[in-house]
Amino acid sequence: MNIEDFRDYCMAKPGVTEETPFGPETLVFKVGGKIFALTDIDTFGSINLKCDPERAVELREAHDYVLPGYHMNKKHWNTVLIGTGAPVGQLRELIDHSYELVLASLPKAVRVML
Repeated sequence: MNIEDFRDYCMAKPGVTEETPFGPETLVFKVGGKIFALTDIDTFGSINLKCDPERAVELREAHDYVLPGYHMNKKHWNTVLIGTGAPVGQLRELIDHSYELVLASLPKAVRVML
């Protein structure tokens, strides 16, 4: 997966916006105003994704390319290294999981609008 594929995949989801609130080098994807994915635009060496806490631990134990979230709450976020063996299908599934977690946390009125 390259950064264009990553961006297109995220942007295809309902209600997603992209921003650079942490500076021009960090691309952030939000749904309902809440972050579900972010990456460094210049290097695209990793993606930070929200994750269910129990699943986050399981993923880290099973895959050396899944680490505790860099500069994030390590209980709820993983950093997935790009180009180190993570299959594209798994990356998409992890992006979907992150999006769904954030979407589920939004008020019902916001979810209905999306």
